[in-house]
Amino acid sequence: MKLTAFIIDDDLVSQFATRYCIQQSQGNFDIVTCSSGEEGIQACFSSVEEHDRLPDIIFLDLVMDGMNGWDFLQNLKNLFVEHNLPSVYVLSAFTNVKDRTIAKNNELISGYVDKPLSRSYFEKILKEEVKKRA
Repeated sequence: MKLTAFIIDDDLVSQFATRYCIQQSQGNFDIVTCSSGEEGIQACFSSVEEHDRLPDIIFLDLVMDGMNGWDFLQNLKNLFVEHNLPSVYVLSAFTNVKDRTIAKNNELISGYVDKPLSRSYFEKILKEEVKKRA
């Protein structure tokens, strides 16, 4: 089963590391990278237009210029009410306890990942995603 993953992060090194981790996994993925929340929302619209669905997984940075990760989540929830929302994993380079607490209580967030995404943590995510679709 082929899954679609979006990486929404304004840090090119983090984008590369996350993409590389996904590519090294046992999963079969289409990967889309976006450098801003705005670009991420546009990619979601394109995915719905082309495939009639949102991506399966989104890896989301919270701290970005323009539309930050929190604003992205709010837009995702409000603009795509007719669609199954993806599993969203927050990518963070900071150990901000406040953000972790807010993320744990946010219904749209499936997990909080310290950058860089590790292969073992990604394998756990992949198992959960496959189980959801079984």
